[in-house]
Amino acid sequence: MKKIRKNYSLEFKIQAVSLSEQRGNVSSVAEELGICKESLVNWRKLHKEGKLSKEKQISSDPIREELLRLRKELEETKLERDILKKTVGIFSKRDG
Repeated sequence: MKKIRKNYSLEFKIQAVSLSEQRGNVSSVAEELGICKESLVNWRKLHKEGKLSKEKQISSDPIREELLRLRKELEETKLERDILKKTVGIFSKRDG
């Protein structure tokens, strides 16, 4: 049986972390919110490392999306170029 994974919003995670830090008891907060204790522990760790913030989670940045698209296009172009180079090498050996 496949386990269904829940996705929580960034705001929910931040609020859960702050609530657990206020109370000091991760287990009771996790049970109260209906989430897994391990998830809350991981969120606290990410928050401590500075990785649980709005700046890190923004994926709708158009410049970043364009950069990712261009990098992918560059990789495809390099692959095509390498294939063409090998093809030219193969045909020139046959003709030679």
